[in-house]
Amino acid sequence: MRMRTMTLTRPGDGSLEPVDCPVPSPAAGQVLVKIHACGVCRTDLHVVSGDLPDPKIPIVPGHEIVGTVERVGADVTSEIVAGDRVGIPWLGYSCGVCQYCRSGRENLCPQARFTGYHIDGGYAEYTVADARYVFKLPDPYSEAAGAPLLCAGLIGYRSYRMAGDGRRLGIYGFGAAAHIVAQIAVHDGRDVFAFTSPGDREAQRFARSLGAIWAGPSNTPPPEPLDAAIIFAPVGPLVPEALARVVAGGTVVCAGIHMSDIPSFPYRLLWQERVVRSVANLTRQDARDFLALAPTIPIKTHVREYALGDANRALADLRDGRIEGAAVLVPPSVR
Repeated sequence: MRMRTMTLTRPGDGSLEPVDCPVPSPAAGQVLVKIHACGVCRTDLHVVSGDLPDPKIPIVPGHEIVGTVERVGADVTSEIVAGDRVGIPWLGYSCGVCQYCRSGRENLCPQARFTGYHIDGGYAEYTVADARYVFKLPDPYSEAAGAPLLCAGLIGYRSYRMAGDGRRLGIYGFGAAAHIVAQIAVHDGRDVFAFTSPGDREAQRFARSLGAIWAGPSNTPPPEPLDAAIIFAPVGPLVPEALARVVAGGTVVCAGIHMSDIPSFPYRLLWQERVVRSVANLTRQDARDFLALAPTIPIKTHVREYALGDANRALADLRDGRIEGAAVLVPPSVR
């Protein structure tokens, strides 16, 4: 039995190639998943463009995977069984014995391996995954609507918790993760201030439609100082910009896995106990907590579907800011 994939065959090539290959068999501890949808994440762009070092080559990108378990390998100890509808996120393995894993910080494990980067991911019709890192998907979500929850949602949720509980939250870069975080913040009674690329009125309109009380260019001060800000755009100069907008004791969270260089800035922007911190990856507990929370709000994802073979077009649309919400690839067997 064979399957279609979209594969990065050369490091930093910037483009994926269609590859026909055998359907993998699950090894001990793994499950075979028939893919129904896979979200397109900015991290995929960084993998394909060579911004992230040493990916497995060839590699099938994609780590916002929704599908059905077709086969369970030997020695699977989780509750996942054949027929379950599941999601597969970015974190695909951690060692379980290092100081980080033992202290609930498996996202920082030095031996961690990531789906679509070290492990073949979801730009395909089938994939295998370690059953310990596979999660049942909440029933209210269709396959395409559920896909962005697996990274945009999970990383957004972790970033949101790192930002603290102040009332006024700024969000820089209003893409897939931001459109989920905004809904959580509004549900929690917080005031959301959305910052977009200058001139991107469509993104500003979209942010306001999700409950942002203000939306404007990222180089413009908000009408009120912020208690915290989350930066999803991979733009280093936004760090001093956001620091200049948060109150004393405020937090700026850098949520991306890759960012352009942060320029030097005067110490006065950091003084008065302001904090700059990054968010790295996710933990399995993040997944359990967020996937339980999402349907209670309920979070509604806005998706644009693409055929699997149009993965390069989806990546280009994401890079050029032509997507409102999230892009999702759908294999030909599902369309």
